[in-house]
Amino acid sequence: MNLIGNIIWLLLGGIIASILWLLAGLILCVTIIGIPFGVQCFKISFFVLWPFGKEIELGHFGAGGLIFNIIWLIVFGWEFALTHLVIGAIFCITIVGIPFGLQHFKFAQLGLIPFGARIR
Repeated sequence: MNLIGNIIWLLLGGIIASILWLLAGLILCVTIIGIPFGVQCFKISFFVLWPFGKEIELGHFGAGGLIFNIIWLIVFGWEFALTHLVIGAIFCITIVGIPFGLQHFKFAQLGLIPFGARIR
């Protein structure tokens, strides 16, 4: 079932979402200060490409991760999370789209707190 969900996911916009996260990472990596944030965008981009069958564990960060998460949340995170929440709500309008909407809700969590998140 995960394979079918991931294939349908790719066709219904997963590739576009992954490319957008990848593009955000490239833009952030232009400056030296943005490199840690860009690396997180690259990780999220690969996760967005094939999300079914994977889970996110939040909260495994130290003091440095906390500082980076606060900076991320203020500067970038709320835009990414809001985007995924809106897209997820649109997908959840139909019964067929609910699994895809739930995936976007997972990405909204990850868009808020990417540092210290583990993907299993």
